[in-house]
Amino acid sequence: MKSFFSANSLTRLLIITLLALTTASCGFHLRGNYMLPEGIAKLSLTSFDPYGQLTRMVKYQFKLHGIEEVKPAATIPNLNITSESTGDSTLSLYQNNGKAEYDLTLTVNYTVTIPNQGIEQFSTKVTRTFLDNPLSALAKSVERDELVNVMREQAAQQIMRKLARLTTVFNKMEEDKLNAELNQILHNQKVSIKDGSTTTITTTPAVIHKKQDHNAQ
Repeated sequence: MKSFFSANSLTRLLIITLLALTTASCGFHLRGNYMLPEGIAKLSLTSFDPYGQLTRMVKYQFKLHGIEEVKPAATIPNLNITSESTGDSTLSLYQNNGKAEYDLTLTVNYTVTIPNQGIEQFSTKVTRTFLDNPLSALAKSVERDELVNVMREQAAQQIMRKLARLTTVFNKMEEDKLNAELNQILHNQKVSIKDGSTTTITTTPAVIHKKQDHNAQ
């Protein structure tokens, strides 16, 4: 017995199958205040400064939102903090042209790698206004350091919010990959039709052998 399917039918079947697999891979779990993707229940963390304040704050966010930190591995999603920097822009000056008030900005760059899906680069910024006083330079230096630590904590929270949107980011990557594969299939189909070839699927029914009952009369 033979059954014949057109190339269009095969394409539609492939599209439905791939979409079903893509949809099945998505999932969310409520951890802390964020709906985090199911795939990052376990996450490895690497950093340019493994023992720095920012790294410790990100680890604290992991615990707060139920993410298990594990050792880096090829099959485990990874969050890599690549750099941290601070900068400022003057808002007002004293009469002697010294800085009186300025915006202090903390910038954190990091990447997220999901196995079999890809790697995405991110950057988060936190800005706060700081009042300077040259007459109490030491106290202001301590105050600035404390402010930077508060900004690091806010940056760690922003990283968690970005993780909550990872499913959308990587689903888009999967969708683009799927579209590319389908376009290639359609291209090959057109070439096949132009050459006059056809696609045939042959199915052969299974043959069932029954044992002879030697006790039958």
